[in-house]
Amino acid sequence: MRRREWLNLGKGLLLTAAATSLGVAQQRGKKPIYVLAWSERTEPKEHYPEGHNGVIAAFLNKDPNIRAEAVSLNDPEQGLPPEKLQRCDVLIWWGHVRHGEVRDDIVDRIVKRVKDEGMGFIALHSSHYAKPFQRLINSPGHLGGVGHGREEHIWVVAPNHPIAKGITHFTLPDEEYYAEPFQVAEPETVVFISTFGSGHWFRSGLTWSVGKGRVFYFRPGHETFPTMKNERVLKIICNAVYWCARRSL
Repeated sequence: MRRREWLNLGKGLLLTAAATSLGVAQQRGKKPIYVLAWSERTEPKEHYPEGHNGVIAAFLNKDPNIRAEAVSLNDPEQGLPPEKLQRCDVLIWWGHVRHGEVRDDIVDRIVKRVKDEGMGFIALHSSHYAKPFQRLINSPGHLGGVGHGREEHIWVVAPNHPIAKGITHFTLPDEEYYAEPFQVAEPETVVFISTFGSGHWFRSGLTWSVGKGRVFYFRPGHETFPTMKNERVLKIICNAVYWCARRSL
């Protein structure tokens, strides 16, 4: 190779390295994604002494780009005072039997933050009946059935979606089943489908764009099974945080 060609090659490599370094520096310079992991705290203490929200927040805080805080229905302002919700980039919600206790004015705040200001919202398991989720997707979230499903096989049906990054088919040894039809608004993407040892199936990972915000529903998470401690379940939630916050992994 001639000397001029070597010089041009060297300049190209230097420019590429500089651009890469700048991109990394810009990514590092971004403020952390602020996540509120919310629970109504009806998880049995013998299974989840720290609650689903505590498990999720602890896992997310291992990521240097995320700052997660566990909050609950039992906290002042039901865990979502205006100043905290205003700072929130992604709200993760787990509810089960206390949906009716969530104040309507707080639901209004959540919906406004998502639709008008771009906050992300992740609904887990029985949060298909949560007031914020129902309001955001304008659907009742009714199920075709529910019961003990034995093992749950989670299949990736949109492998190129960011929420599925690093995830392949896996099995939870024991879970509650949900059955179709699932009465929700037509999703943009079905990322995961679950089949159960009971013979049922369910669209278990769904995405929507709602105004300026993004919404993800993820089915697993019954409170008497160790599902929320499963590394792949937590990885999916982490991926969803990035997607809802419009950040690249």
